[in-house]
Amino acid sequence: VITRPEMEIGRYHWMYRSSRPHRYHHVPAVRGNISPLGIQGCFECCIKCLGGVPYASLVATILCFSGVALFCGCGHVALTGTVSILEQHFSTTASDHALLSEVIQLMQYVIYGIASFFFLYGIILLAEGFYTTSAVKELHGEFKTTACGRCISGMFVFLTYVLGVAWLGVFGFSAVPVFMFYNIWSTCEVIKSLQTNMTVPGDQICVDIRQYGIIPWNAVPGKACGPILENICNTNEFYMSYHLFIVACAGAGATVIALIHFLMILSSNWAYLKDASKMQAYQDIKAKEEQELQDIQSRSKEQLNSYT
Repeated sequence: VITRPEMEIGRYHWMYRSSRPHRYHHVPAVRGNISPLGIQGCFECCIKCLGGVPYASLVATILCFSGVALFCGCGHVALTGTVSILEQHFSTTASDHALLSEVIQLMQYVIYGIASFFFLYGIILLAEGFYTTSAVKELHGEFKTTACGRCISGMFVFLTYVLGVAWLGVFGFSAVPVFMFYNIWSTCEVIKSLQTNMTVPGDQICVDIRQYGIIPWNAVPGKACGPILENICNTNEFYMSYHLFIVACAGAGATVIALIHFLMILSSNWAYLKDASKMQAYQDIKAKEEQELQDIQSRSKEQLNSYT
């Protein structure tokens, strides 16, 4: 005769076949460097560690550090050379370029802050990449994501987006001195070509820095013409500043690319964590069902024993 508890157990098994309790056999640890499969334990450990490295975040961090370092280092030296060129050739009176000198000095202090902030922020994003990779691949056993961790990942997505937009402005701003120096350099090349062809005297070709708005219109001399302009282009300050501004602009562009890369990685990681939280909730429900099934089985056994 089939009792009612046995009927309940059969119906539960028929309705929830996937919720039957699984039995896991504990594999004893093997002493030494040899695993149960015969592979060296050191090799397994290295493979496990390499599998937990967030390579995308690592590449983005290296690119971000390189771009910020180029922008900050080259920009700082190029600004110093620009002030030297202005003082020697375009604005001999200190009061005319006093405001510009203060602005350049302030920008150099801002560069120090940018370098420090992005050094710390890049390390934080790399650590977040390690955290998310470990959470997704479950390299350290049972890993449970929390609402706080998902909120922090979302905050990093928003902050990286804001920084990416800001660096787009920095990239555009860093292209302005490159454009100015390129105009001066191209004018010097025109003067050299005219001297070679002996067509038009180079004294009539000038560059007026005052039209760019970096020094006032009453600055003396404010412009350079002919051989004087050619001598300026041949100076070491001009050559170094021009090329350093180009490298700084390239560094700003690399930083923008790195932040876009970070934004894609963080968005993907946040989606992974969201899916992991859903999977965690499903596993909790499944474990609860298995526990209920075990309770029903234990109660049925007790009732059978009481009947016998």
